[in-house]
Amino acid sequence: MLDFFISPAMAQDAGAAGGGIAQIVMLVGFVAIFYFLLWRPQAKRAKQHKQLIGNLAKGDEIVIGGGMLGRITKVSDDSEFLSMEIADGTEVNVQKNAVASVLPKGTIKSI
Repeated sequence: MLDFFISPAMAQDAGAAGGGIAQIVMLVGFVAIFYFLLWRPQAKRAKQHKQLIGNLAKGDEIVIGGGMLGRITKVSDDSEFLSMEIADGTEVNVQKNAVASVLPKGTIKSI
C-alpha cells in the first residue's frame, strides 16, 4: 500500500558480484594512465634538468627561468649558486636550478 513512498528492496543478482573485478581493472587502468601521462614524463624532464645543471661550466652561455641571457663566469660544485655576466662588467649570482637551458657558443653576440 505504501509502495509509492518507499521503493521495494531488490535482491542483488549473482552476476553483479563480478563488478569488483571490473573496479580493480579500472583502478589499474587509471594508475597506468597516470604513470605514463604524468609521472614518467615529469621524472624524465627532472633527470634531464639535473644533468644540465651538473654539466654547467665556466664560459657557457645560458638562459635562466626569467629569460635573462648571460655567460657563466664562476661555477662551483659545492655551491648551489653560480655567477653570470649579463653585460660587460655586470655580474649577478643565480641559483643553478634557475638555469633553463644552455645556448650554443656565440649566441649572445649574435643578438
